[in-house]
Amino acid sequence: MNQPEAISIERSQRTVAAIEQRAYLVNEQDKLAALTRLFEVEPITSALIFAKTRLGTAELANELTVRGFPAEALNGDLSQQAREQVLNRFRNSQIKVLVATDVAARGLDIDDISHVFNFDLPQDSEIYVHRVGRTGRAGRTGIALTLVTPKEQWRLRKIEQYTKQKVTLAELPTVEDIQNRRESELMEKMAVWLNRGRCARERELVTELAEAGHDPIEIAAVALKLARAEEKQRPIARMSEVSTEPMRRGKRDRFENGNGRSPKNKRRPDNGQNDRSHERGMVRLALSAGKMDGLRVNDVVGTIAFHADIPGSTIGAIHIQDDRTLVDVPQQFADQVLAKTGNYRVRKKKLSIERA
Repeated sequence: MNQPEAISIERSQRTVAAIEQRAYLVNEQDKLAALTRLFEVEPITSALIFAKTRLGTAELANELTVRGFPAEALNGDLSQQAREQVLNRFRNSQIKVLVATDVAARGLDIDDISHVFNFDLPQDSEIYVHRVGRTGRAGRTGIALTLVTPKEQWRLRKIEQYTKQKVTLAELPTVEDIQNRRESELMEKMAVWLNRGRCARERELVTELAEAGHDPIEIAAVALKLARAEEKQRPIARMSEVSTEPMRRGKRDRFENGNGRSPKNKRRPDNGQNDRSHERGMVRLALSAGKMDGLRVNDVVGTIAFHADIPGSTIGAIHIQDDRTLVDVPQQFADQVLAKTGNYRVRKKKLSIERA
């Protein structure tokens, strides 16, 4: 090993030593469910999520947004101006979650990122170090969380060997853990407002209800139920059991290195170019604006949910192209969405929508 390489590895070891690192073993199809569970319990002030591809960043940002965790994508499809706008919103805490590729995150200089998520594990150990080094800066503590599939366990071991740091293999929060956390946070908020004593008008309303014959305890229970209504937009996804048996090396190498054929029954990914949805029960519609109009995933979800009066969480895949945007909506809402064409607006620009 030459001297520059030795210095680089030593710096890498110092970088990760100051960061809390955890890994979670999950099946590939359960990664999104795992990520949202972590978002429920982690004390996130700002987060940077790394995905493999540009398409992956956009889709993941969309999926998080419709599940109640607003996020924006940072990838090579953005113009320099759009990139700066996204970064400024992140720096100013207008958004607290960015989903990025490694290339798009180069030169990103923000000191107060509380969490880095490796949604996709990088191929190279040094890239892992660059990623996790985005948190824990300026003397602050940082947390790096990694989702690892069973066949990627060997790659995690290589990272540990490179950094000479152990990555803790942790258990994901259970459904009960998340429900308890939600209730605990609700009770904390209630305690704060009870101590403030700033509910004069609300107290008058409670008095009116009590005078109408309603039990005060029942009134309080209904009020708490209404306060928890947003939780319905964040269902806790079930997860499949993970096999801890790693893939045999020969089979792994053949597919990792591209020397073997893909399984014949492997479904081709939806790259957003198709005019039909691949998801059962969904209809693909086309919105008359795209990247050239500065359209973002949040814009699409917000304007459709508001004007068509449908839950934002029901909106499916969103593919923002140059001059149009493809969006999947449940079949039962398709006519309702189409009926409002001409009403949709993003930053004063009128948008039309039609079947793709």
